[in-house]
Order: sequence, then C-alpha cells, then structure tokens
Amino acid sequence: MIAVIGDVHGCVNTLKKLIKEVESKYPKIPLYCVGDLIDRGNFGFETFEYVLSKKIKFVPGNHELMFYHFMKNPFSNMGRNWIYNGYETTILSYDEHHDKLDKHLQCIEDTPMYYNIDDCFISHAGISIEFGNDIMIRGNLDINKLEKIVKENILLEDSIVWTRNKLVNLGKLQIVGHTRKDEVLFDKKSNTYYIDTSAYSGNKLTAVIIEKNELIDTIQIFTDERDIIDY
Repeated sequence: MIAVIGDVHGCVNTLKKLIKEVESKYPKIPLYCVGDLIDRGNFGFETFEYVLSKKIKFVPGNHELMFYHFMKNPFSNMGRNWIYNGYETTILSYDEHHDKLDKHLQCIEDTPMYYNIDDCFISHAGISIEFGNDIMIRGNLDINKLEKIVKENILLEDSIVWTRNKLVNLGKLQIVGHTRKDEVLFDKKSNTYYIDTSAYSGNKLTAVIIEKNELIDTIQIFTDERDIIDY
C-alpha cells in the first residue's frame, strides 16, 4: 500500500496538512508524488526541502525539468520554456537559499522518470497512446522499450512529462498528474487516475491510497491561502 500525491506547485502549507492527514490514517505508509513540486505557488524551495526531509519519492514533472535545464543552460529549449510557465515564485523562493540549489538540481537529475512498482505505475503525465505499439508486446509492457522511449522523447509534446494525449493501457494502474482536474478522474480505457486537482489555483491537493492496482482511499485538503496569496 502506498500514498501518491498530486501536483504540489509550491503549496507547502497545503502539502504539510495533507501529509499529516495521510499519516494519521495510514502510519508509516510510503509516500510518492507525481511531480511538479515547484512553480506557481509561493514556496517552491520550501516544498522541495520538505519533500526531501520526508523522504517522499517523486518523479520529475515538466516544471522540475524546465527549472533544471534553465539553471544548466538557460538558452536550451526546455530552459527557455520555464520563463513562460510560472517560474517567478520559484526564483523568489530560492533567493536566500542559493547554497541548496546544486543539491536540488542534482536530485532532479538523479530521480527516475517513473516508478513501475507492484501497486501501480507512477509518472508525471503518463505514457501516451502514441507509443503503445512500441512498448506493448502481446498485451504486456516491454520495460526495456519503455525506458528507451522515455529517454528519446523527453522533449516532445507526447513525452512522459508533457503529454495530454490519451494514455496507453499498460496492463496495470497508472497514476498521473499534469492535466488539471477539479476532482480525481478515472479513465477506464487506459486504467488511469488523474490526481492533479489544481492546488495552486485555490482548489485542493489530493493523495490517493493505492494497493495492488486498486484505489483504496482518497484524501484531500483545500489549498491554504498562504501558498497562493500575492505578497
């Protein structure tokens, strides 16, 4: 059994409240996040630090990758995209924490793009149906081909961090974020739960409890206004 948290987007106060609820109901449960820890909300740095302190496993979202590439090469395609995707609050949150920047960037570099575990398959945006014929062999996922597809197509609009296309059914439950929903949405055809419930827009942050490819529980916290208010 695991808990998977949706896109946090710098809403650290909301995240702390959610984790408290999750751990009070499911003590010592392993914690995962579908990425987009930073940007838009006020506390990108603080969110990253809290995730590391709680040993929450996460996959990089497109916002982590834009942040990473901007800091390494601001003129790269991925780096330039960051300027148009809510980077301002993240820059401000790191203003007095430059000493932690390299650590956070290295963490993004070292973090896997997906977790294919017994309970489910976790990624940021999911595996686009565009790649279905390449990775599914007689109805079974070819993990080696998947790894190649993920690496070679990371910058494309149908990549594991960018796609908003329909997703391929992997033969197991997928948990993804990226595509905002008012409520958790289950897509039966692809066997996918979409759990980005738009915390940064003032809606709520969601955690789903998953066991052996089944949804056991949903825990949600409305966004703490401190995370999104203009100062």
